[in-house]
Amino acid sequence: MKKNLSIIIAVIALFTACEKANINVDTSGQEESAIGEVSGVWTKGSVHHIKGDIIIPEGKSLTIEEGVTVILDTLKKPEIVVLGDLYALGTAESPVLFTIEESARTEQNKFGALWGGILAAPTCGELVLDHTILEYGGAMTSDISTSVKLGLYKNKAGEGLPGLWFSNVNGKLIVQNSIFRHFQEDCTYIEGGKIIFANNTFHTNGVTGGEAMNFKSGCLADVAYNLVYSVNTNALKLSNAGDRTPQAYIIAYNNTLVNTGWRRPTAKGGSVWLEASVRADLYNNIFANTRFGIKRDPKKLEDARSKISHNWYYGYDQATVDQFQPGKNDVVGGTEETLGNKAGDNDPKFVNYPLNTAMTNSTLARDWDFRLQGNSPALKAGTTDFIRHFAKGLTLANGLTYTSPAPANYAGALGTKN
Repeated sequence: MKKNLSIIIAVIALFTACEKANINVDTSGQEESAIGEVSGVWTKGSVHHIKGDIIIPEGKSLTIEEGVTVILDTLKKPEIVVLGDLYALGTAESPVLFTIEESARTEQNKFGALWGGILAAPTCGELVLDHTILEYGGAMTSDISTSVKLGLYKNKAGEGLPGLWFSNVNGKLIVQNSIFRHFQEDCTYIEGGKIIFANNTFHTNGVTGGEAMNFKSGCLADVAYNLVYSVNTNALKLSNAGDRTPQAYIIAYNNTLVNTGWRRPTAKGGSVWLEASVRADLYNNIFANTRFGIKRDPKKLEDARSKISHNWYYGYDQATVDQFQPGKNDVVGGTEETLGNKAGDNDPKFVNYPLNTAMTNSTLARDWDFRLQGNSPALKAGTTDFIRHFAKGLTLANGLTYTSPAPANYAGALGTKN
């Protein structure tokens, strides 16, 4: 496979050689264009126009510093293929932004599909997205897509790409303090690795399918303090499909899921989906107006060692509350759950969110605030009595160490307003 990748990359390089002269032009003005192979450092505050597929070669890395804007061409719909390592290191004040030209950020393009995604091959050892915004991606593959030529992702034309694909069971993947929005289908599709997903926001994603976080076999993941609003299908799809080692084991705690699953045309979508012997521990999560509670595939059950407890459920109407109840619609029950049986039970008391907002709404208003009011009963609903995978941290080759956050004794992702 490695030899074949090298041959294919060499062939692609021949076709892009005439354009590769555009890499790193106009560096003094902090405006650059790129196509073909890239590596090194994209410096703080610079702008990079991606005119075609780019590849970070195996054995090399690309570091993207705070405040960098990466503008992807909506006609070429480029892919970012990572054979080496990628570090996108923004800050709260100056995030890294992967986007399209401002004129194309319209309501008509609300669900993106205007560039491919970040596609990390099995040779990618480390990938970090920290304080990074990804938007308007999820384009469809074709026979000439670099990912198809290299045999990556699902290796065929006609597939909607995720915002992020990672596939090294021995690799390290950190996604934290980041935003995924305006994607056509899956935001993330992860097929292995030691993984931390923490303090992220997912909204305005998915047309006919699509999950916020989609984990397969080979994944050991801590998933915490994420806000998922109105994703088309599930906030979390947890599966051991793919027969990779290790068995998928996902620990998801202190997440807030709102209005998820309602725009999916079939009953598979909802909030959290369990299947194919995945081991999943789910604690302290808020399910507010999600289409269902935690669901399982009745033909491919989750690992019996899975644990579910201390989750909080709220439904504005009776139909939603009914779809939270264990034993119906393949919904899975837990222990010490806050689960009512009437519409309006267990109001989490968000600081600012109209609980009667249409459940099919996909737009996240800027003034909504999903933190908890000081008198919220959800503030005492959580548990800290469990062990997460990466409490001692994951140390990367660049010397940075990332630790999965400690659980809180409240339900949900955001706690109280300071």
